[in-house]
Amino acid sequence: MPLTEKARHDPGRGLFLPLVEQFFSIQGEGYHTGRAAWFIRLAGCDIGCSWCDSKHTWNADRFPRLPVAGIVEKAREAPVRDVVISGGEPLMHDLRPLTDLLKKESFTIYLETSGAYPLRGTFDWICLSPKEQKPPLPGIFPVAHELKVVIEAEKDFRWAEENAGKVREECHLFLQPEWSRYREVLPFMIEYVKGHPRWRISLQVHKFMHIP
Repeated sequence: MPLTEKARHDPGRGLFLPLVEQFFSIQGEGYHTGRAAWFIRLAGCDIGCSWCDSKHTWNADRFPRLPVAGIVEKAREAPVRDVVISGGEPLMHDLRPLTDLLKKESFTIYLETSGAYPLRGTFDWICLSPKEQKPPLPGIFPVAHELKVVIEAEKDFRWAEENAGKVREECHLFLQPEWSRYREVLPFMIEYVKGHPRWRISLQVHKFMHIP
């Protein structure tokens, strides 16, 4: 049934999403580092991390709302069937229409989220990166496959352990240095992981290798 004009521009339906960019590249951090994937970056975020390297994505009104069918049609051109949905904070949007279409095209779907919004969509892998200023909703912890906590200072280990106590035992735990301070924070991160070996260190290797 054709959509009414009102429905066509209703962002709450998830049929049109503010797209920042989509591209083919290499996953540069976390459990799947080094894996080739198609990336879909959506706009909109109100978490407000001072060190965010994607602040240009925060204001969704700066980007066109495109039909999810067109986004998926572009993704079909990728030479892989692994797709990473990131932002911004992608869960600010209803991702069910997008993930339904991606699944019809046999994509494996990876989500990167702070967990601050309800989980709407079908995902094969959820990377939870919690932020203290807007903590995750309780429902995200039992389904997260990977917990990735950004470390800016030694005090952040407390926040990391607080969240680690809420995820499943099989959830992979990563500490990731804040990029602009990685030289300062890596020494005490290394010592922390040596003393708490259930954690692993995640580096943003795409930045070291200058991969978009």
